[in-house]
Amino acid sequence: MAFVPPARHLVRAKDLADARYVEPLGVEDMARAAGLSRAHFSREFRRAFGVSPHAYLLTRRLERAAALLRMTDRSVADICFSVGLQSVGSFTTSFTRTYAMSPTAYRAAHPPAVSHAIIPTCVWRAYGRPHRSTNGEDKAAPPA
Repeated sequence: MAFVPPARHLVRAKDLADARYVEPLGVEDMARAAGLSRAHFSREFRRAFGVSPHAYLLTRRLERAAALLRMTDRSVADICFSVGLQSVGSFTTSFTRTYAMSPTAYRAAHPPAVSHAIIPTCVWRAYGRPHRSTNGEDKAAPPA
């Protein structure tokens, strides 16, 4: 099957999902942005992108949740609601299905980079010291 570029109206709906995944966005809203009926939009979206509109939106939300789990110490429930999902149980199930581990196990498997960085003490001390003063204290006294 030859590649057929998706029509602009489908890309518009996909962009809507990318930009507003946090909001309570549904397939109906995406279909409205594309100017198509829900059924026709779902068929065309799946044909163009290889995944249903709902699955695409869920994937965007889970990707953002994974990034938040890696980079923040926010609770799993807070992350769930901040990416636009309504149920912690459904979030945990979907996340586990996608990433093959629970959100808590995912966070434990991806500790923050600061726990990996080994900075030599001499470098840490050199950059931790105050640098030259800007108020003239470090200038030599004028000759008499």
